[in-house]
Order: sequence, then structure tokens, then C-alpha cells
Amino acid sequence: MNEPIHPDNIYLDNNATTQQYPEVTEAMGQCARDDFGNPSSIHMLGQRARHRVETAREQVATMMGAAPKNVVFTSGGTESINLAIRGTLASRKGPQHLITSAVEHSATGKVCTHLRQQGHVVDEVGVDNGGRLDLDGLRAAIRDDTALVSLLWANHETGVLFDVEQIAEICADRGVALHLDAVQAVGKVPVDVSLAIDTGEIPIHFLSIAAHKFHGPKGVGALYVAPKIRIEPLMMGGNQEIGRRGGTENVPGIVGMGVAADIISQRDERACHRMARLRDRLEAGLLETVRGASINGHPASRVCNTLNISFDGLEAEAMLILMSENGIYASSGSACTSGAMEASPILQAMGLTEGRLSGAIRFSLSVFTTEAEIDRVLQIIPPLFSRLKQ
Repeated sequence: MNEPIHPDNIYLDNNATTQQYPEVTEAMGQCARDDFGNPSSIHMLGQRARHRVETAREQVATMMGAAPKNVVFTSGGTESINLAIRGTLASRKGPQHLITSAVEHSATGKVCTHLRQQGHVVDEVGVDNGGRLDLDGLRAAIRDDTALVSLLWANHETGVLFDVEQIAEICADRGVALHLDAVQAVGKVPVDVSLAIDTGEIPIHFLSIAAHKFHGPKGVGALYVAPKIRIEPLMMGGNQEIGRRGGTENVPGIVGMGVAADIISQRDERACHRMARLRDRLEAGLLETVRGASINGHPASRVCNTLNISFDGLEAEAMLILMSENGIYASSGSACTSGAMEASPILQAMGLTEGRLSGAIRFSLSVFTTEAEIDRVLQIIPPLFSRLKQ
């Protein structure tokens, strides 16, 4: 495994963004230099760019178990989520009914707020104190006129996994379209749009991903759209992406995403096992050496790289500043909301006490994280937090 670009710093904020694979950076540079044509042009340079886009589409499709024609490239996870939700509702007449959860990313949460203002009905399903979805609540929330169920696969703050197979079965039984936000799942759990359900139907209708969460570039993502599913485009323009998203494709970004997806597809389970082992080592060390530390989220039903831990009696902002001064980079939650140090609505939905809410830190590892880095973190943090508490 390649060494981190900044070996003196310890980057443990990979749920916010990841370091690009060297192969991704190289492929993007080569593409920008040599294949800079517009992929909609009919001349040779344009067709070379088109070939690069379609190769990347095949790579991304393979990673998620889809057909290439069902993959739509976007500007990232947020646009993919918007296209799935708003595109579905726009394809129907009048106010619609949508179901989501109380612990979604703000990309989904703010869309739902907007939809309510537009007259749509949005129901939120709760979670237990481990962050797992209330499946009975989901069953009860589905109505005959439900247009879409939109839920995350893996939580960005706690790493907790929703039981997507059960969710897909529930939706299939009721004939309701399902959108999964898989932005935090790719590279941490096997992501397949067909799952392991013998219903004879495709249980996932939409699936959103973002390249920069799995060592690809920022500013590019994808949305899987199941066959024969109708959505209205949000970006009007040309006929790019089979008419589902107008605008000239970001060819270098798409190429980088394809390379990252190809690496993920070829990687075996040992990478995730290794991240889980390092995550568990960090968790055990902090619980043992820092008084008042407690884990947020279900200890087993979570992705391999994420540790959300509260330090009761300490303030996350002060801890993050001290850690950063010592070369350790982590987060208090989603990068989209970390500028405002407010209690996490996700942790609030899980019923955490005030002390645990204010002292919650998210550590998220990657394939680049080393044992030496975890050892160093366990040497630096306990005395820092002890001094802060005093």
C-alpha cells in the first residue's frame, strides 16, 4: 500500500473525503493532457474522450453490479441524491408522499425540507439508540400512494449500517421505489444493486455514490437508475447521460472515478478487515485510557472504518483544535455541518445525553491508515484530553 502524502500528519477524517489513489491522479492528468476533447464531438479527439467516459461507466457499473447504461454521472453525492428524489417526484403529478429516516445526511434532509415547503408529505422513520432503523416503523409508514423510500446505507457520522436487504424486501412487498444513499458504503461493504433477494425484481431502484469517498476525485459522482424507471432531469441542456443530466461531462473526473471504482472492484476483503482491526485497536485504547469515553452507534452493525466516540465532560471543538495542533485530523460529524458546532441531529435522534452530544468525535480510517499512526494517536490523545479536562 502506498504511503500517505503527508507522513507527519495523521488523517482520520476519511468520511469527509479521502486521499486519491496515485493511479487516479495519474489517469486524470493523462486524460486532461491528451484526451481533452468534448465527448459529444464526432471528431477523433472527441471520440477518444467519449471512449474514456464509457470505459469509466463500465468500471463504476461493475463495482455496483449494474449495467453501464443504468449509470448516470453527476457532480457528486449531493446531486445524485437530489436527482433520485426530486427527479422521481417531478415525474409524477401533484403532491407526493416520501419516506426517509431521522438520521440522513443533510443532502437528503434539506431536500426533504424543501419538498415539504412545496406541498409534498415527508415522513421520517426513527432509529434505536444504536442508530439502527426501526423496520416496523418503515412498514407502518408506507402508504398506497408512497412515491419513494429514500434511506442511507451507511451513516456518515456513526458508520452504522441499515439492514438494506430487509428494507428492500419491505419496499418490494409494497411495490414502492427505493433509493439508497450509498455514499459512505462504497469501499467498506460490498455494494450491489441486486442484493441477495429472490423476488424476481430489482429491489433497488436508485443508488447514489460519490467518488471522493472512495479515493477518487471530488466533484464527480454517479446515480444508478434501474431499468424502466422514469425520472425528470434537474440539469436541462443537451442530451448527455441519456437525457437524464444536461451539460458537458467532467471527463478527467469521470476517468478518475472509474479508476477508483476498478481498484475497489479488484480489492479483496482483507483491506476492510485491516481497517476494522485498526479501528478496534483505536477504540479499545481510547476506552481504556480516557475516562468518560463511550461508543456511539451499534458496535457490530457498522462499516469497518468508522469510530464515533464521546468523551463526556469535554467539548468536541476544543478537542479537535488540540488534536489538529498535534497533527491528528478528525471530525465532530458531517463535513457539511461541522462549521457550526451544534449538537448532531443524528446523535440526538439516537437519544444521547447532553454530555455525550457535546463531546462526540468521529474517527474515520482508510486503506492508507497505518498501525504506527494508530499507536501515535493512542500516545498523544490521552494526555491531551486529560489536560483539557483539568
